[in-house]
Amino acid sequence: MALFDFLKRKKEIEKAKPVEKSPEKISDAKKTKKEVKAAPVKVVAGKAGFSYDIVKEPHISEKSTYLNEKNKYVFKIRNNTNKPEIKKSIEGIYGVTVLAVNMVKIPRKKRRLGRSQGFKKGYDKAIVTIKEGEKIELF
Repeated sequence: MALFDFLKRKKEIEKAKPVEKSPEKISDAKKTKKEVKAAPVKVVAGKAGFSYDIVKEPHISEKSTYLNEKNKYVFKIRNNTNKPEIKKSIEGIYGVTVLAVNMVKIPRKKRRLGRSQGFKKGYDKAIVTIKEGEKIELF
């Protein structure tokens, strides 16, 4: 609700109050007459997002279990991510060496139930090849 947003901002400012400073720093701040304001930190999940933001979940199917025997693992990923980001996130989460990343875009599909029509969501998949001898435990 837009009417009560000002209350949320007040709470964020109260939570982000600065930590007490040593007497030397306080005297320096008084001399320069500058106020120290602590702005609330916003985390933006963009291109420099966290590893868990990029990789949503492992995609488990019959085909993906066959690929696991060949050191290839399939993951559902966030849209608009590129191969180096996926490589870094898989290496960060599972601690394995990634050799290659292949991406597949699954389009949305039309579904119908009686007279009502709609679409099943589309998603992106990444097929990740890891180094021989390493393994990822998915289940």
